[in-house]
Amino acid sequence: MPAKPRKIPMRMCVGCREMKPKAQLLRVVKPQDGDAHIDTTGKAQGRGAYVCGQIECLRKAKKSRALERALEAAIDDAVFQQLELQIQAIAAKAEQGE
Repeated sequence: MPAKPRKIPMRMCVGCREMKPKAQLLRVVKPQDGDAHIDTTGKAQGRGAYVCGQIECLRKAKKSRALERALEAAIDDAVFQQLELQIQAIAAKAEQGE
């Protein structure tokens, strides 16, 4: 009997609204008692939303307030700046690894 193909979980980027495999997206999580941050494990507790690993998608999500709606919380500009820095660091690591 042939092996059943594994289903790849898909998630929508709140910035560009494209469906992509979960592994290609960054999860932004908002715990009940803290600021939003990027969840590198994908298992942190709190309300989560997904963003492409591109600064443009994060900026689009900020402008349209899509990230705030998805996380059901107001997000400070300082938190958005921190998220941008984290995305840039992740992108730099990816370039070095290739």
